[in-house]
Amino acid sequence: MKTTSGQKIKIGLFTFIGLLVLVLAIFFIGNRKNLFSSTFTIYGTFKNVNGLQVGNNVRFAGINVGVVEAINIVTDSSARVDLTLNSDVKKFIKKDSKLSIGSDGLMGDKLIVIAPGGITSTEAVRNGDQLTTINPVDVDKIIAKMTKVIDNAETLTGGLSQIVAKVNSGQGSIGRLLNSDKLSKDLEGTVNQAKTTMQNVHKTTTTLNTDLKAAQSNFLLKGFFRRKKKKAQEDSIKKAQETATPTTKQ
Repeated sequence: MKTTSGQKIKIGLFTFIGLLVLVLAIFFIGNRKNLFSSTFTIYGTFKNVNGLQVGNNVRFAGINVGVVEAINIVTDSSARVDLTLNSDVKKFIKKDSKLSIGSDGLMGDKLIVIAPGGITSTEAVRNGDQLTTINPVDVDKIIAKMTKVIDNAETLTGGLSQIVAKVNSGQGSIGRLLNSDKLSKDLEGTVNQAKTTMQNVHKTTTTLNTDLKAAQSNFLLKGFFRRKKKKAQEDSIKKAQETATPTTKQ
């Protein structure tokens, strides 16, 4: 079957569109991987990469400035993360800058965040330098602790519910006290009796004070109270003198 000119135009058009899409895809991927710009590399060592993957973004001051180039296990408790960054941000990243693992939004991909430095060093990083890292929070441990706390709270709530149920049903001393009219009346009677006793004590004290004042006014006992008062004053003066002039040892 002979190909017509219209079919040739369609085939050429589809071929051109396919090549254009391929070029744009290569350019987009290369731009994300910094294949078409001048770059430099730095790295950091983390105890836990927390789901970070090769190709994830590197962010500085809220701007994507590079990608994660490689992740390699160094020891059983550390992993090295190599970063490829655009050379135009090199002068802004100092040797005391810190690397941390963050998230692109609440549920987004993991990424490396570079915290600005310049506090202890104003020298810019060089190609191949190592930066200090801030290890991410172990979410699994936090979830395990929260689960344990929730379990303990559930156990405590269950125990309190049982205690309240027993009290409401009149079990135990508190339950009997709250649900028994007889115990409540007995307790009320005891309180009233204590109040009556305190009133009687107060009356007795008042009577004794009155009798004592009357005895002091009695002409037969005035001399006794005067001598007692004078003796108390003399003792007080003598004690004050002894305090003011202490004797010295020879």
